[in-house]
Amino acid sequence: MDYQQIRYAVDAGVLTITLDRPERLNAFTARMMHELLDAFERADADDAVRAIIVTGAGRAFCAGADLGSGGATFDHSSGPQAQPIEEHRDGGGLVTLRIFASKKPVIAAINGAAVGVGITMTLPMDVRIAASGARIGFVFARRGIVAEACWFLPRVVGISRAAEWVLTGRVFPAEEALASGLVSRVVAPEALLDTARALAREIADNTSAMSVALCRQMLWRMLGADHPMEAHQVDSRAIYWMGKSADAREGVQAFLEKRPARFTLRPSADMPEFYPWWEERKFR
Repeated sequence: MDYQQIRYAVDAGVLTITLDRPERLNAFTARMMHELLDAFERADADDAVRAIIVTGAGRAFCAGADLGSGGATFDHSSGPQAQPIEEHRDGGGLVTLRIFASKKPVIAAINGAAVGVGITMTLPMDVRIAASGARIGFVFARRGIVAEACWFLPRVVGISRAAEWVLTGRVFPAEEALASGLVSRVVAPEALLDTARALAREIADNTSAMSVALCRQMLWRMLGADHPMEAHQVDSRAIYWMGKSADAREGVQAFLEKRPARFTLRPSADMPEFYPWWEERKFR
């Protein structure tokens, strides 16, 4: 795919996806949606990508949906893209779900304003790091619409804080996001990408890609489990399968020999037969 609104760059196992409409504060469009969906598909298929950073060009991360078309921006009931309500799927939600499904860990480097879909798209990312001047807002109710991806926010920060932010729609500083656990660190703007890259490098240089892919999905999918036994059953299958793998043998041997491990399992081709286990009771 020809990327026009994002940049895709891989360096030593770390993919950086940059939202690239700085003149519009990287506002989200249908084109950007399709490019992001393609980028995450491409990353999952590329075993050279071990970790992903998402950031924005210029002074914003993403200013939310592009409102350039005026009051009908969110009206999907008429015009050339009209759909019946039963068939419509929100674009920001589709991106969020694709990131949720990623086999690679995802780090948000929030370099500036992140509002609306600009912040909800980060919720299924595994780590969010913000620049000290970043401002964040779940502004949907102030635009007369609703928040997409509401499944994620209360799981990240708790229902009371999620409700306060969503129901007021107010914009708040990075320090408030840190205090509530929405971001894990607030750093100086000039240190943001180096901090994100150091974390991505720690993953890429020291871990089994297969272990990371499975652990990532186990952590996220078990958030909705009704009982820890459900998680235990998945844990047991994964430990059994990994325990007899070349990566487990290599991980132990490397530790005993005090050398870096050389893991070989590929998430693009070597996933266990029980993956994706959640398809056994897939929501329809």
